[in-house]
Amino acid sequence: MFISNAFAQAAAPAGTPESGLMQFLPIIAMFVVLYFVMIRPQMKRQKEHKAMVEALAKGDEIATSGGLIGKVTKVGDSVLSVELAAGVEVQLQRHAVVQVLPKGTVK
Repeated sequence: MFISNAFAQAAAPAGTPESGLMQFLPIIAMFVVLYFVMIRPQMKRQKEHKAMVEALAKGDEIATSGGLIGKVTKVGDSVLSVELAAGVEVQLQRHAVVQVLPKGTVK
């Protein structure tokens, strides 16, 4: 009585399936670019670092993430003994090694 009848409006015409894909195309393109610019190079660096750390051997000269430079004296499963100077030997975790230096760098 006091409330008037409500009539449904005609539904808006549905877009074509191509228009829905076109809306998501920029987002998909951003993820593809993100993969090739950020994710893939990072995975490559991780693989190279893992191979370098696994290849460490006694006598290698290394630089650590803390800035220490020394010669590997003992190699364990997860720990290295590194001689920093004559009579000064420290133990480091393998993943702390950042770079293998050329022979003759450490005196």
